[in-house]
Amino acid sequence: MACALCLSATTASAQVNIDSLEAVYDSLELSGVTVTAAKPMVKMEADKMSYDVSADTDANSSTVLDMLRKVPMVTVDGQDNITVNGSSAFKVYVDGKPNPMLSQNASQVFKMMPASAVQKIEVITNPGAKYDAEGAVGVLNIVMARQQGGGSAQLSGTTGTVRATAGNQGVNTGLYLSTQQGKFSMSGNVNVAYQSLPNIEATLERENTQDGSLMRYEQGMDQHTPFTMLSLNMGYELDSMNVLSATIGQTGFAVRQSATPLLSTIAADGTTTSSSYDMKLRMRSLSTNVSADWQHFFTPDRTRFLTLSYLMAFSPQKTDNRQYYDMPPMTITSLNKPKSLEQTLQIDYTTPVAPTQTVNLGAKYVRRTNKSWAEYGVEMGGTPQLSDTEYRHTNDIAAAYAEYDAKAGIFGAKAGLRYEHTWQNVEYIEGAGEDFSVNYGNLVPSVSLSLSPSMTQNIGLTYNMRLSRPGITYLNPYVDRSNPIAVNYGNSYLDVEKMHNIGLTYSSFSQKFMVSLGLHQTLSNNQISEFSFYKEGILNTTYGNVAKQRNTSMTAFVNWLATKNTRLMLNGGLAYVDLRTTDDLDAYPVGSSITEVPTYRNHGWQGNLMLGLQQTLPWELKLGLNAVANSRTYTLQGWSSGFNILVGSLTKSLLNDRLNISLATAVGLDKGGCIYVDSHTEGRDFSMTQHIKVPLHQVAVSVSYTFGNQRVQAKKRKSRIENDFKERQSDSEQISNAGSM
Repeated sequence: MACALCLSATTASAQVNIDSLEAVYDSLELSGVTVTAAKPMVKMEADKMSYDVSADTDANSSTVLDMLRKVPMVTVDGQDNITVNGSSAFKVYVDGKPNPMLSQNASQVFKMMPASAVQKIEVITNPGAKYDAEGAVGVLNIVMARQQGGGSAQLSGTTGTVRATAGNQGVNTGLYLSTQQGKFSMSGNVNVAYQSLPNIEATLERENTQDGSLMRYEQGMDQHTPFTMLSLNMGYELDSMNVLSATIGQTGFAVRQSATPLLSTIAADGTTTSSSYDMKLRMRSLSTNVSADWQHFFTPDRTRFLTLSYLMAFSPQKTDNRQYYDMPPMTITSLNKPKSLEQTLQIDYTTPVAPTQTVNLGAKYVRRTNKSWAEYGVEMGGTPQLSDTEYRHTNDIAAAYAEYDAKAGIFGAKAGLRYEHTWQNVEYIEGAGEDFSVNYGNLVPSVSLSLSPSMTQNIGLTYNMRLSRPGITYLNPYVDRSNPIAVNYGNSYLDVEKMHNIGLTYSSFSQKFMVSLGLHQTLSNNQISEFSFYKEGILNTTYGNVAKQRNTSMTAFVNWLATKNTRLMLNGGLAYVDLRTTDDLDAYPVGSSITEVPTYRNHGWQGNLMLGLQQTLPWELKLGLNAVANSRTYTLQGWSSGFNILVGSLTKSLLNDRLNISLATAVGLDKGGCIYVDSHTEGRDFSMTQHIKVPLHQVAVSVSYTFGNQRVQAKKRKSRIENDFKERQSDSEQISNAGSM
């Protein structure tokens, strides 16, 4: 800028008179300015860990199951079975609300759900008295992607993301839409997927140790899985003191299998007989969840409030298994229709009693009904022979809790007590079985202590007792005869499992480096375990409160920003597991012909490791590589082998990050690029080994496009950064913010 000044001055008065000012402005054009703020990927607390899926570049081309391999204390084995801290007795929540279908079928749903539909995954190891006591080792909470406007009337607009994935093993397409108009906000997710897994090979060999005979079962199988997911979240601020919210969701999947098994029997003298048949299996599961909440604030700062909640979850399933024999001509049909209906009413009250002390109070009532109708039929020469079974299991659960939360300088404490009383009623409407009723109460304590020596360090010590009430999968007396050499069924007489958990955690973070270490001890004297035994020449597999478990585990999570373009990650765990049979004969399945307590014991070390690399290449290409390895794991009567896989992705963002294109691949690191899973089970008079081969040569292309009002997104991002900073300042949460600004 050039200026011409005409001045006259009087030194005595020290005044300056400006007679005229002429300004000439040069044209100046600024280039684009980019401000980068890396979202915190991990938050560690004494009783909870959060993994920010939306901050992980691999989320554009991965499923939720893939993301779980990166989450501390979570393990996914070669058959996609999920465990938390070494146990499968966890509950799954979606947006802070229990989802019964996901708790029963987590693996099937998560392997089809795109990670881009999820905002973060929370592992809540010590949920506290406010949460249900169910979930023996805690809660896995899936927070879905949604607008974070928080009901602010200043935000207005609509945003959305459309996504599609296509590969050699399936397709996946979905839409996320979020809108906020003044005090009303709404977000929704729609996802449709189809997965195809051909040429799965399975072999099972079982030896009868009494007579020396051997049975061999072989099959090649094709599996197809369609999947749908719909969710709608709505919120409205009646005024500054009252907020309404509602959620409607539906998730459904099916499994279709076709195979031609070969069954061989080898007698002790070497005589062999063989037969084959055609098998078709159709399984369908659907879950509908509806919830509504009203929240009333008593103070303008919203620190004292009352919440009323209602939740309905309905989960019907259907399994249709058919076997077709040529010699003699025969069709065996096994049909099962279980369903669960759960309704919940809850009231919660939170109030501060001092500047850094809070009290939570609440009560809850749950009505849970499990039903099953089953039909087994054999048709020979056009004459069917049918037998039906109908069963109903009802739980009424009433609960009340009180919880105290306090902070004093670098110290923090949370202690709570919850009481739950259960009225259980079992009815056999049709088929064998005796009706019975029982009621019992459980007092469930929890405590969490934390120490924050600095803003970047946290030490936590927790204890809690958790319960695991068996669901319809464990209770259902339906007998699955899909395998001609074995049968599987549930146990209606199962007791509630009680688990004690102790945890010690340490976490530290800096701008470039974050580490979290954990030491955990879990123990139970009546663990629900799968149990196999011979009865009338047939191998029976069911469930019972038959195991004593001691699990000592160590976990480590490391996130290192080596350079501004290179991030290295490590997620691993090592555990020593000790399992042995209980000495309570009543814990064994009714009708199992077990007259003396078996003396089984299994123990050993087991571990898992994930090594990850995220690299920014030239042209802003994002490379992700993850190597996953799991060791052998132990069960009461046997073990399952480990596996090794390599997962990679390459992502490019265009149009100011609106358009993302990803190429992803996954391959097994065993022979032939496959996953080989072996398992072994031993009983009093049998020994059984199973081999499964799953070809894993997956290649897929993913495309996502974000549209809508970018002004809303800018405000949203700004608010999120401010909130993260405030949380860290007040709660000393450990945040891995390994980014640059």
